Amino acid sequence: MVLPNSLSSYYEKFLATGEVKCIDEEIPFEIPNGWQWERIGNIFETTSGATPLSRNPDYYKNGNINWVRTTDLNNGILNKTEIQITSKAIIDYNLSILPQTSVCVAMYGGAGTIGKHCILHFDTTINQSVCAIQPNGFCNMDYIHTFIEYQRPFWMDFAAGSRKDPNINQLIIKHCLLPIPPQEEQLRIVTKLNQLYPYIYQYGNSQNRLNQINKEIWHSLKKSILQEAIQGKLVSQIAEEGTAQELLEQIRQEKLQLVKEGKLKKSALTDSIIFRGDDNKYFEKVGKTEQDITDEIPFEIPNNWEWCRIGSVLNIWSARRVHEKDWRTSGIPFYRAREISKMADCGHVDNDLFIEQSLYDEFSKSGVPQIGDLMMTAVGTLGKTYVVETNNPFYYKDGSVLCIGNPFRLNPYYLKLFFESFAFTNQYLSESDGTTVATLTMVRLNRYLIPVPPLKEQTRIVEKIKTVTSIMSR
Repeated sequence: MVLPNSLSSYYEKFLATGEVKCIDEEIPFEIPNGWQWERIGNIFETTSGATPLSRNPDYYKNGNINWVRTTDLNNGILNKTEIQITSKAIIDYNLSILPQTSVCVAMYGGAGTIGKHCILHFDTTINQSVCAIQPNGFCNMDYIHTFIEYQRPFWMDFAAGSRKDPNINQLIIKHCLLPIPPQEEQLRIVTKLNQLYPYIYQYGNSQNRLNQINKEIWHSLKKSILQEAIQGKLVSQIAEEGTAQELLEQIRQEKLQLVKEGKLKKSALTDSIIFRGDDNKYFEKVGKTEQDITDEIPFEIPNNWEWCRIGSVLNIWSARRVHEKDWRTSGIPFYRAREISKMADCGHVDNDLFIEQSLYDEFSKSGVPQIGDLMMTAVGTLGKTYVVETNNPFYYKDGSVLCIGNPFRLNPYYLKLFFESFAFTNQYLSESDGTTVATLTMVRLNRYLIPVPPLKEQTRIVEKIKTVTSIMSR
């Protein structure tokens, strides 16, 4: 129980022990006379749920009971769930049915998901990642829902600052201080907000349109800068840094040594060599065969750069098949194209799919991504590329995601710049039927052309892009 005294300080009395302590430091702002601060857990019943075993069809087939996950939460009114479960699942997992107007809050899923919320317009149950605040009969639940919207950024900051476990839990939600107006005032607040929301949304939509225009301009400008970069026009060439020809020869020698050690197949030594003839035309030599490929070369590059096939300097492979029945709610992260796309843009993702450690251990024998490798989306939005930066294990979906192994230590961020440029996208778009290529395959990716600068110049290009994009983002 929280009580203000005559000196405008706030004290909390613990009814179980009779202990009283001052909590002035916890009070975020002053409230009007007639209002009251109270802990959510003191006046509301909260609960969480569970996830029935996904591979048991008795829990899901022909299910008719709504089941809320964090992915269902829409920060507004929730009228349906994506998945329904059976009464057997309810019984076996001792799940509670929540009444309408309960407010659901996401507890897990990373800082970006923490605090996502909704107010229920139907009876449902929930999984373990969701906390439900159930109606108590005297607080307006629309008002409570509005308060959760206010509180969410504080929970997100808390989760983001947690190194070990970037989540919240029921105890944190229960401990949260809630400002409680009189019942009639709660209703008036909700009514007034409902009157204001259309104007807020109108302003928000206008702002979103402006943001979209700015985003499109920013991305177009970035694409142009990237094109300048991979044409060798962004930074100067320095003779002391050597040539790309020397770099490619070093890679060939490394391949030869790996073949001798039995770590690489002899077929890897039949890579193409692209060179410029005395007539300024470009030729490709594979084995003893030479072919004029001048028409394939999209633009000129500096003299100390080289054109080559992607497959000559990088290893492209896909994953082993992971079936839906093998998906779990915890374990080793499992990424599809949608997750890789988000990681490419943001560096992280709130993931809700996993596989068991034992399955990962089995599949890892065939190879898993290493630091410096790249992951690329091969369906949907093609070519979104994420640089692997940590040893934290993960696995990925076959077909929709490709792993671009980087065994010869090219700068992975230069590679990412190239994959984001027109020079790369134009190659697969030229194979389209007027829309987009349905997928990026290993065969396609291996044969596409990449301009290769000397290694030190790759690093300078990356640093220059960082500087330029930082200025653009201000």
